[in-house]
Amino acid sequence: MGTTTPPRTLAEALRARGDDSLAGLLRARPDLLNPVPNDITQLATRAGTRASVVRALEHLDRFALQTAEALAVAPDPAPYDTLLSLLTGDGLDDGEQHDDAGAAITAALPGALATLREQALVWGEDDRLRLVRTARELLAPSPQHPSPTGLGPTVAEATAGMSPGRLQEILTATGLPATHDPVSAVASLSALFTDRTRMAELLDSAPVEALSVLDRLVWGPPYGEVTPNPTPPVKWLRDRGLLLPVSTRTVVLPREAALHLRAGRAHRVPEPVPPALAAVAERDPQAVDRAAAGQAFTALATVEELLKLWNGGGPTILRAGGLSVRELKRTATALDVPEPIAAFWVELAYGAGLLASDGETDERYAPTPASDEWLDLPAADRWTHLATAWLAATRTPGLVGGQDAKGRALSALGPELDRSAAPDVRRRVLALFAGLPPGTAPDPETLLRRLRWERPLRGGPAPAAPAAPSPGGTTSGGGAEGTDLRSRLALWTLNEAELLGITGRGALSSQARALLEEGEKAAAVRLAPLLPEPLDHVLLQADLTAVAPGPLERPLADMLSVLADVESKGGATVYRFTPGSVRRALDAGRAATDLHAFLAAHSRTPVPQPLSYLIDDVARRHGHLRIGAASAYVRCDDEAVLNEILADRRSTGLRLRRLAPTVLASQADPGPLLEALRDMGYAPAAESADGDVLITRAGARRTPPRTPPVPVPEGPPVPDDTLLGAAVRAIRAGDTAATVARKETPDSPSSPGPSGALPRTTPAETLATVQAAAMTGATVWIGYVNADGAASQRVIAPVRVEGGFVTAYDHTADEIRTYPLHRITGVAELAEEA
Repeated sequence: MGTTTPPRTLAEALRARGDDSLAGLLRARPDLLNPVPNDITQLATRAGTRASVVRALEHLDRFALQTAEALAVAPDPAPYDTLLSLLTGDGLDDGEQHDDAGAAITAALPGALATLREQALVWGEDDRLRLVRTARELLAPSPQHPSPTGLGPTVAEATAGMSPGRLQEILTATGLPATHDPVSAVASLSALFTDRTRMAELLDSAPVEALSVLDRLVWGPPYGEVTPNPTPPVKWLRDRGLLLPVSTRTVVLPREAALHLRAGRAHRVPEPVPPALAAVAERDPQAVDRAAAGQAFTALATVEELLKLWNGGGPTILRAGGLSVRELKRTATALDVPEPIAAFWVELAYGAGLLASDGETDERYAPTPASDEWLDLPAADRWTHLATAWLAATRTPGLVGGQDAKGRALSALGPELDRSAAPDVRRRVLALFAGLPPGTAPDPETLLRRLRWERPLRGGPAPAAPAAPSPGGTTSGGGAEGTDLRSRLALWTLNEAELLGITGRGALSSQARALLEEGEKAAAVRLAPLLPEPLDHVLLQADLTAVAPGPLERPLADMLSVLADVESKGGATVYRFTPGSVRRALDAGRAATDLHAFLAAHSRTPVPQPLSYLIDDVARRHGHLRIGAASAYVRCDDEAVLNEILADRRSTGLRLRRLAPTVLASQADPGPLLEALRDMGYAPAAESADGDVLITRAGARRTPPRTPPVPVPEGPPVPDDTLLGAAVRAIRAGDTAATVARKETPDSPSSPGPSGALPRTTPAETLATVQAAAMTGATVWIGYVNADGAASQRVIAPVRVEGGFVTAYDHTADEIRTYPLHRITGVAELAEEA
């Protein structure tokens, strides 16, 4: 590596890097590792493919991308000073560049270049900077793909194919010496447009209307539509080459002229420094933590209520997957939240593995077995489980209610809600929160600007100037900004973080900060003291209600949810006892004495007499009627009750018929018959074929064991240090095999072939060479075909040769391996370096 010759190709530039630098490239662009390249040349080829370059450009920040865009319109290769001039201007500014911007650009440019070099998008020394060809093609201007800088083609590119006569006319109009050589004519015109003095004199003689046309095109798009009979200002510009024809109706402002009008700048507003986050409020950190903890408690209660709502089997699944609009609306009503918020809670529970499809023929959503384990966890641990699942989820409930590319509605829990960018956006938004002082609530608009600076190409095309008519018969093209998915994801993140208790009053809570920096255990420790302790009692009131002044212990809450209906929620929950709710508890197998004892044990106030009467009255009538399967029958020891049912006109639809003094038969099924008689005011009980009362316990339906949905990754995963080290060693070894000088054997027809081809030697030559290498400790190059028929090149140092096998240190794998001799296609000695 003692040569100072500058690299001529990207492969040579990569070959000159150290192992740490190569590992940095593979870490920044993990798509290059699949599969591991055989050598440096293959790595350079793969790094220049369109898909890989597009992915790399998408991960650049605004200024690194602006640097690459400037190189795309600079000469190839470009000196560092030329690049700097394109970003700062030539010092003769038009007033739009701030005085301190040049210093900021000068300070930031080395870092941006280092980023581009590390990602193998730029190579070469500072005096010969080269942007990889694919990136130049993607960022350079063309009529089909305008440059992000808004610059058009050079004079040479725009005049390619122009007749010599037309070139002479332009030279004559601009006062340049005539020449019959097209190359010289183009050079003269380019020199005029790049000469500040002569160009200023030319523009001083231009009509005011012509300068107005140039003003509309100078910052792009540089293309304009011209009428068959242009006005004099446009004709003046066209005659002097300031507008060059692209087609019969389209003209373009050449790059050299545009750069003069821009004072030499490639970008209107270079952004070397990331936008600062502005704060909308400075809040007490403890108040933020309390507010976030309160919302975390609400989140837990909402998810628990959702699980309870779908406990006995949730809504059916649409044929295309997901919830119907009606079912989402029903769920939102039950949770007492708007439908978009209900979609968030449903998706959160699904992403956390608490809800899933039951897999039955009539497919429904239901709680998973993991939901029971989750409910048994302490409240702080339950919250960290939800928060961690939300951070990693690629599901985006904010899309619910929108449409996909084919115009189909997107439904909650549907298959089209995965967006691979969601986890990265969430973590980046929270990282920006974490970078602020505790208690600081950032301005959402400045936060979005910061995200767009960090990933300007993600989520949609860059903004383009809107179409606007130009005076004199031209029209500047343009386009609308595409939908910025990352901005939408960021706004959804702000709302969802507040709902989940990650943030409180717009600022990041300390428990969320601990979750991001230290993990789930630390976050649970921070959150636990802020959550209210579960209570083991309620306050019974004479109006048949019970007030829970805080969260209840789970056994108490479960029993009370069966015995009473929730009337209102908030800081305190109000339950109401009704005949239907008491009957529900009796249906679940509780006796009246059990209910009296339960209320007496858990009430801090005496059990009101009206509530005792209600329980006794419902219990006295409960099970008086018995319903079983005939199709269905009604049995009662009191004939008068059956007579009353038969006389009631509401029972006509049940088609009841007396079989005996105490038995009625019905053509309705037992279930509808039970509901119908309950609606008529009776309290029937279902019975089995043996005459025993059937006890219906709430919520026994569970899905089979289900794992949470696997997030859709955004590109290949970032490799760990072990994989990077092994990959670099393999690439280095393969490159040694492909490029190192090899000893030739002129008298042997089987000497090694061209670089990259497997060596070919006879079995006897192979055996003799590896035996000699084992004795001398030399390193050799072999071709090897494994049991699957895959061929590869390897650099090995033989240690032992016996029994038809060679044991050697494999430089490619960095380990001792054994190879069957019959699978070695050939062997070649490596020449010693001078």
